[in-house]
Amino acid sequence: MLQSLRVKNLALMEETEVTFGEGLNVLTGETGAGKSLLLGSVNLALGAKFEKDMLRSGAEQALVELTFSGNEKVTERLTAMELEPLEDGGILITRKMQLGKSVFRINGEVVTAKQVKELAEVLIDVHGQHEHQSLLHKKKHLEILDAFGGKEAAQALETVADLYQEWKRIEEQLSEEGLDEKERAREQSLAEYEVREIEEAALKIGEDEELEDDYRRMVNGQKIMEALSESYAHTGSDGAGGALSRGLRALGSVSSYDKRLAELEDQLAEVDNLLADYNRELADYMEDATYDEAALRETEERLNLLNRLKEKYGNTLEEVIAYGEKRRAYLEKLADYDAYLENLRTQASKARKRLEEACGVLGEIRKKNAEILTGQLTKALEQLNFLKVDFEIHLEALKEPTRLGMEDAEFLISTNPGEMRRPLGMVASGGELSRIMLAIKTVLAKRDEVDALIFDEIDAGISGKTAWQVSRQLGKVAGVHQVICITHLPQIAAMADHHFLIEKSTDGKSTITRVRTLEEEEAIGELARLLGSDKASDAAISNAMEMRKQALSQKEEETKTGQLG
Repeated sequence: MLQSLRVKNLALMEETEVTFGEGLNVLTGETGAGKSLLLGSVNLALGAKFEKDMLRSGAEQALVELTFSGNEKVTERLTAMELEPLEDGGILITRKMQLGKSVFRINGEVVTAKQVKELAEVLIDVHGQHEHQSLLHKKKHLEILDAFGGKEAAQALETVADLYQEWKRIEEQLSEEGLDEKERAREQSLAEYEVREIEEAALKIGEDEELEDDYRRMVNGQKIMEALSESYAHTGSDGAGGALSRGLRALGSVSSYDKRLAELEDQLAEVDNLLADYNRELADYMEDATYDEAALRETEERLNLLNRLKEKYGNTLEEVIAYGEKRRAYLEKLADYDAYLENLRTQASKARKRLEEACGVLGEIRKKNAEILTGQLTKALEQLNFLKVDFEIHLEALKEPTRLGMEDAEFLISTNPGEMRRPLGMVASGGELSRIMLAIKTVLAKRDEVDALIFDEIDAGISGKTAWQVSRQLGKVAGVHQVICITHLPQIAAMADHHFLIEKSTDGKSTITRVRTLEEEEAIGELARLLGSDKASDAAISNAMEMRKQALSQKEEETKTGQLG
């Protein structure tokens, strides 16, 4: 359940916090007050795109916070995402937004927008203002059918998608293997040359780095020897070494008179020994160091070879060796190319067979659920004031498998006796599409594990008796799910368990949108306004009270029956 929504510095909202309750939460207000913006902020918190004009004028950043109560399903999803619930088991989703940057957090941990959307799948279902228009697209129909199929359909669909990917990978591999005899001979000759060139080089990993060190030393041999000679002259017996020895003898002649002098003598002796060791090693290095022009030329040629191979086959010797192994495997394939192709064709055939079998399983699940869903949607549509409904989910077999299976789905409907069923886009008006979408949401709510449902003006294009039927259906859904609904219809507002008013005010310098909870008496006044009264007259209040009484009576009746849909 969505417990609260906090918005700061978003468009007209300076700082607003709303605490929602169980059942049906209704938000009403004048046109332009910011009703849709409030619930649009929910979408922002869940990863929707943030536009720069959404930031309140004068503000540097905006904030949206959503607090949800948890359940076992949500905890499982959090655990899978390596996140922890709050101490009370709840979930806090926050998003800070500024120009060019957004930061998402779940329970204080920085996360990605993708992770937020993943968690939102088990938290909330948001129905936007124009979402019913998606019913005009056939791909949405198949999506709804599979959603109705629940875990069984989801698992079958995942299996199909995995097998489809495997089959396409083999098919693509086959399509790339169209070599004729001349091309095969040319490819074989090139691969043999490359493998031979790499093998003859007898490469050793790290060899290039060692050779570069040797080459650098050889090229700079004369400079090195001059520097060593100068260093030896300064530190040897004619330089610092001799002076140090004389100083040590002088100190030794008096060190027996004072313990402190003896300690100084030991220190100087240690320095003398270190310098003597240095000079011996330096002399050995100079004696062993020789300039060998042949060795330099050999090192240079080897380095040039290694660098040429790296230019042709990889940036490092490891990559060159790996390339050679790859080309050697390619040669083995070319050596028995016909058998290789035949093996690929066999793999493709088996992969397609496995895919078609999985598609068959998915298709049977869809056929079973299409029949059940047709019956339930027909019943739900009749309860939404469609006098005569002839509804069908038509499944059309496809010739080729896809990642979604081997059938397409389309919703067909006739709302008038004697007329044949036709696609929704050819029959339904905007108001009828809204009711059809509500019927779908009502039916799916039976199987839906999401606790919170949001409807942004699901009542578009309806009025009168139909509005009462829509109100009744929302009340039924609110019996098993939390429902948050933006509406302009008094029939729906009258059914509210919690009524919120969104209002806009100005001090002449800035405009602010606020949200406040209405007590029963205030809710009656807002109903009177929705009924078309610009003044709270006795007659208007009386009409509003009668409507509220009627709504409560309907809710009581539905509670007794305990039925949804």
